[in-house]
Amino acid sequence: MSTPPLIVIFGAAARPDGSPSEALLRRIGCGLEAAAAHPRSPILCSGGAGPAGPSEAAIMAQYLAAAGVAPGRLILDEASLSTRANVEAATRQVAEGGHPHVIVCSDAYHLPRIRLMLALLGVRSDVGPVLRGPAGSVPYWLRMVAREALAIPYDAALVLLKRRRFLAGL
Repeated sequence: MSTPPLIVIFGAAARPDGSPSEALLRRIGCGLEAAAAHPRSPILCSGGAGPAGPSEAAIMAQYLAAAGVAPGRLILDEASLSTRANVEAATRQVAEGGHPHVIVCSDAYHLPRIRLMLALLGVRSDVGPVLRGPAGSVPYWLRMVAREALAIPYDAALVLLKRRRFLAGL
């Protein structure tokens, strides 16, 4: 039997009380759909802790387990505090597990940057279930699209500058 793909749920902010933000809930929902569609795939819950409360990864794992996902499928990356760090954690997990590709679970506006960085690190990716169109309010969505437009060239340049050293460490 071949190695299944790795499902990666990318973090989003948690509220100060430790509850998930709307963005984090959307991404968890995408992860649940991907988990149902790929029942043999492990799930990397990626996202560190903010100033207060549990890590984004721990919140994801709690919701996934409560929804019936076997805890043995869950891998927690609680150290990553940025999208670039999430991508690096996913790349390490792909190398360790021999996964043929990753299934990316995030918001639509976030996917181009994630997939570009994964590709620059030699990791093939597919888009998981995703909410199309504005996520949340239109002003929020426009702010996120603008942020991504700035972050894409910045993160791509950093990945390219550090790629050889990072890949050598795998």
